[in-house]
Amino acid sequence: MAGIALAASACGYRFVRHEAAASGADRRVAIHALRNDSFEPGLDSVMNDALRREFLRRGALRIVDDPGSADLVIGGAILPVMWSSRSFSSVNFAIEYEVTLRLRLEVARADGEKIPLDATALAESELYLASPDIEVARKNREEALRRVAAALAGRVHDVLVETATP
Repeated sequence: MAGIALAASACGYRFVRHEAAASGADRRVAIHALRNDSFEPGLDSVMNDALRREFLRRGALRIVDDPGSADLVIGGAILPVMWSSRSFSSVNFAIEYEVTLRLRLEVARADGEKIPLDATALAESELYLASPDIEVARKNREEALRRVAAALAGRVHDVLVETATP
């Protein structure tokens, strides 16, 4: 065990918390529930949970319930989800599908100043396998949506830490 610890420390890898990146400031963020403008039922819950989980996990921005006490306020909507077939079998059956999730977010500082977010940072795609079994296909689709939501939540967090902290 000591050898593994020594080797890991020698290669330069280490755990870094975002508090150091946030310049020591106690940054508070209020996350309004995103509106679901897609036709996917429950996707708003999936995306809102992913955002909250990512902000809690990373710790650079502390979530508060009261927007009046927040340094940043996040709100917006989930845009319609795009689905497409990406690969086919020799008899023209879809083997893989791609899901693309896009967000429209508005982020404002406590003084009302809007923080512009790059639209490319607010879109993510994921491939998932098709299946003749409808339950397997549904599960693959739901898992792909959860992975895309988690990736987007991480990207939103990173963008806010980079642009909104002093």
